[in-house]
Amino acid sequence: MTGGVISLIRALIVEGDMEVTQHGLRELSADRILIDDVVDGVDKAIVVEEYPNAQRGPSVLVLQRDRNDNPVHLVWGVPRDGLRPAVLITAYRPDPKRWTTDFTARKPR
Repeated sequence: MTGGVISLIRALIVEGDMEVTQHGLRELSADRILIDDVVDGVDKAIVVEEYPNAQRGPSVLVLQRDRNDNPVHLVWGVPRDGLRPAVLITAYRPDPKRWTTDFTARKPR
């Protein structure tokens, strides 16, 4: 499913078939990220890393922008056993000290 995870996630979100984990809700709140920005921005998401063999199912780290054009990293996934719904696993504002200026690659430690 590598490469197709973000396409599947986008399609599921358009259908309204998505959920947010408890951890995801806490992280959205902690970083003051609005769920509307997350949902509205998924069509422009840039894949940063793919995790096709993640324990709970294929997932992907993406870079999106909020309504103020600030970067947001999100991990979206789909359950291994059913491929639905799209699941927002976590969200955070990337730390510029840990990411390249375009927020698409980790800086070496």
